[in-house]
Amino acid sequence: MISAGDFKNGITLEIDGNVVQIVEFQHVKPGKGAAFVRTKYKNVITGAVLEKSFRPTEKFPQARIERTDMQYLYQDGDLYYFMNNETYDQIGIQSDVVGSSMKFVKENEVVKVCSHNGSVYAIEPPVSVELTVTETEPGFKGDTAQGATKPATVETGAVVNVPLFIEQGERIKIDTRTGEYTSRAN
Repeated sequence: MISAGDFKNGITLEIDGNVVQIVEFQHVKPGKGAAFVRTKYKNVITGAVLEKSFRPTEKFPQARIERTDMQYLYQDGDLYYFMNNETYDQIGIQSDVVGSSMKFVKENEVVKVCSHNGSVYAIEPPVSVELTVTETEPGFKGDTAQGATKPATVETGAVVNVPLFIEQGERIKIDTRTGEYTSRAN
């Protein structure tokens, strides 16, 4: 059990029968009255974000979230197929569960499959990936003092804004949390 006074960003709890993850929290001690904890939390199954205040002594059970490393195999229609590298079990996950988290993931790459009580609710791609630029406009010389960018399509089909010096065929690093270009790959 975790008390509201011990909340930290990123912990997962069960509140009112829902599995939630704390996004933000703030301990508030008003001039009059008792202290309280103001929180913003996200339902990990539905994605809904709620704000609520709790007394610091309220306790909640910690949710058991399983994060399993699995290899992405292929997509067939609305299903994405993954394989556990230890047991070689394969599972198919609906595209609405996967969402946009797969837009930077290539086949055979390892991702984390997140589940609660056996039901998968999310896919966590690696934090940083290296992809090849398949299509972009040629760079041009000019005023680049402002950090000008141009759109580039990478091998997974996702579009990323890259600096003007990046050319077609180059490998780049992308932060999957923000979807932004970080650097050239070695």
